[in-house]
Amino acid sequence: MTFSLHHGLPERGSDMELIDRLGQNAVKAKASIATASTRKKNDALEEIASSIDREREKIISANALDLENARKNNMKASLIDRLMLDDKRIDGIVESIRELIKLPDPVGQIDSGSVRPNGIRITKVRVPLGVVAMIYEARPNVTPDAATLCLKTGNVSILRSGKEAFNSSLAIVKIMRDAVERSGFDPDVIQLVTDTSRESSTALMKCRYVDVLIPRGGAGLIKAVVDNATVPVIETGTGNCHIFIDSSADIQMGVDLTDNGKTQRPSVCNALETLLVHRDIAESFLPAVKKKLDEHNVELRGDERTREILGDCVIPATEEDYATEFGDYILAVKVVENVDEAIAHIARYSTGHSECIVTKDLENAEKFRTQVDSACVYVNASTRFTDGGMFGFGAEIGISTQKLHARGPMGLYELTSNKYLIDGNGQCR
Repeated sequence: MTFSLHHGLPERGSDMELIDRLGQNAVKAKASIATASTRKKNDALEEIASSIDREREKIISANALDLENARKNNMKASLIDRLMLDDKRIDGIVESIRELIKLPDPVGQIDSGSVRPNGIRITKVRVPLGVVAMIYEARPNVTPDAATLCLKTGNVSILRSGKEAFNSSLAIVKIMRDAVERSGFDPDVIQLVTDTSRESSTALMKCRYVDVLIPRGGAGLIKAVVDNATVPVIETGTGNCHIFIDSSADIQMGVDLTDNGKTQRPSVCNALETLLVHRDIAESFLPAVKKKLDEHNVELRGDERTREILGDCVIPATEEDYATEFGDYILAVKVVENVDEAIAHIARYSTGHSECIVTKDLENAEKFRTQVDSACVYVNASTRFTDGGMFGFGAEIGISTQKLHARGPMGLYELTSNKYLIDGNGQCR
């Protein structure tokens, strides 16, 4: 089904025709944003923030429709929480945009420069990526995050929200398009795919006008994009995150970090999915952490040693459990011999997102963060800090779990590329 969106976004035609028109609109709109001054872009961002703040009731009303549909479709509680927008979360969106305004604009930044022996001067500068497409699931907050990060960096955004969050995303995009037009930009610097069918998603993966595609969601979405896209892709989001409680760990710290990582927001990609415990501390740590996790009715799936210590309340863990991003109040548990086994387990099952060691042993801490090959590696701090806002980026367009072209939380700098400017006075080779 398609939905009407003002400013003339296409609504009819085949899926590829619709996406092509969005792509053509985006290429045309690039001229109004790619070379815009930082001040003009920041003025547009402030207009967006003020408009979202002022028109929040429209957003909350639209979000109520998404929540109603989610409950009718028996969406699990953790995902409904991720879908929900209230005054507090809208306050957070507005604050995030205003923090973005304060951050340096990377476009035009000089990364390096040199003068060659023949007198040619070479300067490496940051430039926008161009047309950035996003495919994401039941995450309406991604809509303003992605659009405003792209705007600040001189990029055009094409947003493809999941059907679960479509009404919320539609309301937000309408507000943002009006705001950027009032600020003197082509409203097509921000566009929403108004068809939520799988076919439209596949068409976006193959759109010739897209410079980079960023999927943000669960493992199924990421795999579909990687398998089908013919445009450049940055993988983000899949988070099978681990915490390892070393033999020297402070037990209360380990309990607190495990609880925070698992229960604060279990549906997000930086939430914990697996708890690894050194055998020498397991008998004292596991009962303590279970008592805390019981406050949230966390289901434990553990190995034989974990079940020996905690009893039949622990479900026997399968190979699949250790490889799963639950996104729910479920935690896989395993007792390991030492830090080396913990590192080996993470290497086998991790998606390369975020891992943590809790320890007082400096040698083990250094070994863990040197040998664990994930985007973010923590010593004695919660994996929940893997976030653009927490890292001081204002917001994030996603958390990359690959190594090219970006890794970890992607903020403004990661939404730019580079080009070389070469100045001479007639030199010939």
